[in-house]
Amino acid sequence: MDFESRYTISTEVEFESLKLVDFSEIIDSCTEKWQNRTLVQVNDSVVRLGVIQGEFHWHKHDDEDEFFYVIEGKLLIDVGDEAIELLPKQGFAIPKGVEHRTRAPQRTAIMMIANVTVNPTGD
Repeated sequence: MDFESRYTISTEVEFESLKLVDFSEIIDSCTEKWQNRTLVQVNDSVVRLGVIQGEFHWHKHDDEDEFFYVIEGKLLIDVGDEAIELLPKQGFAIPKGVEHRTRAPQRTAIMMIANVTVNPTGD
């Protein structure tokens, strides 16, 4: 499956330590339906910002956990037959090896935290 044509995902760290990261400014600058940007590295983890609308594909991360936090909008995370709904200021962790899919019925901004080695499109 050609993920590059469906999503814009950047794994390059955009901000160094000791630099201000203005989430509002970055969110406002996102114009595509599915953007995932790596903002900063903290120890062995990265903080990413996703501005999304629509569905991501089913995937899993064999060796890394992943945390989602909704800044604005609404995020649905499908895990098995269950859909977890996250609203602003709510978060949810997916343990390694668990197949999942994210969906956003409207433009939604999320923060994700995962190990620097995670492949955003899954293993």
